[in-house]
Amino acid sequence: MIDRQNPEAEIARAAEAYSNWGRWGEDDVLGTLNFLDAQKRREGAALVRRGVSFSLAQSFDMDGPQKGWRRRTNPVHTMLDTGTDAALGIQGFPHGLGGADDVIAMPLQCSTQWDGLGHIFDHGKAWNGRPAEQVVTSDGDLVTGIQHMAPYVAGRGVLLDVGRVFGGPDGELPDGFAVTEQHLTATAEAHGVTVGRGDLLVVRTGQLSRARRQGWGEYAGGPAPGLSFTAAGWLHRTEIAAIATDTWGFEVRPNEFETAFQPLHQVAIPNMGLLIGEMWDPDALAADCAEDGRYDFWLTAAPLPITGAVGSPVNPVAVK
Repeated sequence: MIDRQNPEAEIARAAEAYSNWGRWGEDDVLGTLNFLDAQKRREGAALVRRGVSFSLAQSFDMDGPQKGWRRRTNPVHTMLDTGTDAALGIQGFPHGLGGADDVIAMPLQCSTQWDGLGHIFDHGKAWNGRPAEQVVTSDGDLVTGIQHMAPYVAGRGVLLDVGRVFGGPDGELPDGFAVTEQHLTATAEAHGVTVGRGDLLVVRTGQLSRARRQGWGEYAGGPAPGLSFTAAGWLHRTEIAAIATDTWGFEVRPNEFETAFQPLHQVAIPNMGLLIGEMWDPDALAADCAEDGRYDFWLTAAPLPITGAVGSPVNPVAVK
């Protein structure tokens, strides 16, 4: 149980109880990705049997869910060279060569993405207890930039389709549904799968399925199913390397305290060092898992090595 009237005390208690500061040395820049070692990668690679693959990414286009909150917009895709330019012969290339080029402008967290370790602070402290102002400046994340994670996010993926287990006939959890440790462990048991050290965990709530059917609505920042603040202990104890959901904000919204904003982020990122993914699309994978009864797979989900970034777009690929 949590005291819903006292978020300050609850966040402080959880931050202290589930801190990984110093666990991998004072210079660490990977956080819980340290749990994903060579053995876990071999274990993940061995899960490939049929060779069928699934992209877990949403689209990156102007029809996305963003509405401008904190200047987050949908991607703007612009052509620099087109087939028309080639047909008109105005590109300046010899012997009939033509080509096309394009550019995209977007916030790094506007669609399927990872939250880097420099994304969230707790009382002015970044991951591993570093002063936030010394970590992220106008030049970017000078210490834990997401480029450091680019080689490492590949291993055993596990899907927990909580929507299918607890969401009724449509397989969708209602907005405001808080996914607790009990829901997670019961889902794992129902799927016949284990979750543990070094795993890359994907949690499906079904909210994205609903948004596809009904329209984006308040998907970007509004009410949503998601992880309960009370699940922080489970996230810490299982020693997973990362977790991603099909929702905008990973944790349940409205948040479980009377006055709070993303309190689980405040514990998980700067204190636990947990890599968090948001707006993933596990629907096709979930359907296949339900059909063949296997809920673990090889998963690769490297962030773009954008120097100094506190988040990154990603195209996660699950292979079974």
